[in-house]
Amino acid sequence: MNNDELISEAIEYIKELQGKNSGGHDAAHSIRVYKNALVILDKEPACDRTVVLLASILHDADDHKLCNNVNNENTRAFLARKGVSDDLTEEIVRTVNSVSFSKNRGKRPETLEGKIVQDADRLDAMGAIGIARTFAYGGEHGRSIEESVQHFYDKLLLLKDELNTETAKEIAEKRHAFLEAFITELDDEIRV
Repeated sequence: MNNDELISEAIEYIKELQGKNSGGHDAAHSIRVYKNALVILDKEPACDRTVVLLASILHDADDHKLCNNVNNENTRAFLARKGVSDDLTEEIVRTVNSVSFSKNRGKRPETLEGKIVQDADRLDAMGAIGIARTFAYGGEHGRSIEESVQHFYDKLLLLKDELNTETAKEIAEKRHAFLEAFITELDDEIRV
């Protein structure tokens, strides 16, 4: 199986696995992370594209917010079914495990591939889409607007300064400014 077919099948797998999620960790999120990774890859050619693309698509396949899997069960099972080598599987899993904000707070991935995927995921937590995802997740978990807004201060407004690649940093400038403007406007409206 060639890489293009493998990537297409990974996208279909994620659609099946995350299709019913409405809390911001759906298949559309994984596909946006994949697309963000493609943009970053254009400026970072010295990396393993296969690892980046598969890890970006599969990065939430075993997320603790979505399932109780251990040892990346879904990711490993998918890659095994597709005949991916053990070495490549381990590299993808290592990259996936370097992405999570909550599990990797203050840590930078050791590999360029991990840095790219982490940045691609973090970009999808910023700007208008980050706002939409925050409130979708909050609503799904019974959080008030004010409780959801706290997430901006706990995570979203911190992301700009924790990105790894120059491309992601450039993209983040506009998205971060949008987050700040939204919070200012929301605070004004809540006080009325």
